[in-house]
Amino acid sequence: MPLLRFELYEGRSDQELKTLLDTAHRVMVESFKVPERDRYQIVNEHRPSRMIAEDTGLNIPRSNNFVMIQITTRPRTRQMKETFYRRMVEELEKHCGVAPSDVMMSFVTNTDEDWSFGLGRAQFLTKEL
Repeated sequence: MPLLRFELYEGRSDQELKTLLDTAHRVMVESFKVPERDRYQIVNEHRPSRMIAEDTGLNIPRSNNFVMIQITTRPRTRQMKETFYRRMVEELEKHCGVAPSDVMMSFVTNTDEDWSFGLGRAQFLTKEL
């Protein structure tokens, strides 16, 4: 927790994906102060005909390097989210060559009762976490 979902155009190598996921995880740990092993990431790759990512009329250029990140998490402060947005584009550009214009992010917020990490228990509610 948080759970990060990455929607990408297909074509990246396994090493490129590993670098992208490792980079995103470092940013998440830094921004949200979560434990290092709090890592849940899913990658979905799409043919260009299966994903459309326009710019909502903001004149933001997009390329085939586009990355959509959906972050499902417990509530975070505005400052944490803004730091996350800024640091994510900085680090993805630096380590992965992804332009800030090719990174789109969206938060989905839920609460402690919405998470079970296994064994059929809600570990935040049972105070295991």
